[in-house]
Amino acid sequence: MKYVTVIDDQSYEIEIDNDGAILVNGELRDVDFLNLGGSLYSIITENKSLEAVIDDDEGKIAVMMGGQLFETQVLDERAMLLMQRRGGLKITSGEVTAPMPGLIVMVTVEVGQTVAQGDTVVILESMKMQNELKSPVAGVVTAIHVDASQAVDKGDMLVEIGPSPEDDRA
Repeated sequence: MKYVTVIDDQSYEIEIDNDGAILVNGELRDVDFLNLGGSLYSIITENKSLEAVIDDDEGKIAVMMGGQLFETQVLDERAMLLMQRRGGLKITSGEVTAPMPGLIVMVTVEVGQTVAQGDTVVILESMKMQNELKSPVAGVVTAIHVDASQAVDKGDMLVEIGPSPEDDRA
């Protein structure tokens, strides 16, 4: 079965054959993938052992690995064709939500601050790991809903980012 995912504007084609072999963009990958319980997984690839927290929320997948959060959708071939005809996979929301329960360590932005896509806006501690949550879009911080040391649940709104004033003039 073939799947497509987009992470940081980079598209990856993933093919899993009947033997369990995995091809990423046509390149064979040796991957051992084991569920350790709940959303915690062990991944061994290229002689590296990694732990990942993977959460699937109605097709939006959040992967927390090595202190970084990757958000994406994984689509099969049919769904990808439909998405391409509609304009592709694009993140247009400036909402930063908690991908899992945790404790806010730091809010790195202020209301009114201009941010670029990929800038760290919040640091969340979850499962003994500090994770940098990044801005999904470029724009201006319009609201901050959390403070340092505050506990949050999965899906809680943390920061909202709106379009830059220059974007309104275009």
